Amino acid sequence: MISINKKLVVTALTAVILSACGGSSSSSKEMVVEVPEPEPVAMITYSYQVKITNLTHSQPMSPVALILHNEGQLWSIGAMASVALENLAESGDNSAVLVDPIVLSGQGGAGLLLPGMTEVIDVSYTFTEVNNAPMMLSLATMLVNTNDAFTGINALAINNLVEGESISFTTSSYDSGTEKNSELMTTIPGPAGGGTGEGFNAERDDIDKVAMHGGIVSVDDGLMVSALTQAHRFDNPTLAVVVTRTE
Repeated sequence: MISINKKLVVTALTAVILSACGGSSSSSKEMVVEVPEPEPVAMITYSYQVKITNLTHSQPMSPVALILHNEGQLWSIGAMASVALENLAESGDNSAVLVDPIVLSGQGGAGLLLPGMTEVIDVSYTFTEVNNAPMMLSLATMLVNTNDAFTGINALAINNLVEGESISFTTSSYDSGTEKNSELMTTIPGPAGGGTGEGFNAERDDIDKVAMHGGIVSVDDGLMVSALTQAHRFDNPTLAVVVTRTE
């Protein structure tokens, strides 16, 4: 490999060149070729600050999974949940979502996002210009006093935000369709289940399709086996989210 700013020197012996035109074979000729410097590779960095607020009354949210990606989505209404989403929606474990093959860059929340609490998470990714592609943001978190309810953002296009610009919105809640909404203490992993309820179970005993969540029933509404009360009810929206581009 020739280093930048060096000259490539090509020497041709006149014994070869001049013999055809009758010149002397005792001299030589030198030709200098300039090698241009390569163009610098342009880099494009997408950096965002994401502010998340829990709007519910008594539904702590599991540690948030926040990802940047340029293809795919975390869920689709009417389609089967991925195992990664099932794990998050049933147990609150975000680790599989954060290493999903679509993830370019991911960050997890610091811990439970309690009702009324706000958390700010920073996430960024750098493309080379030749690989530049649309940037999307997704986040997911479990409503832990449920069987398999989750909420979040799914494949939101954010690459058109300019530095300093923000977008604000609220989120709805979904049922992963992987676990029956029995509301039993043994199946609720959150505080309402005493902290001992089962989390992830690979067996799927519900409709096995992601859907909008219909809410809970609760013991106060006649489901006597329920570990939940009216305080655990949730109405949409469940999260307020502000996304700001910082670079």
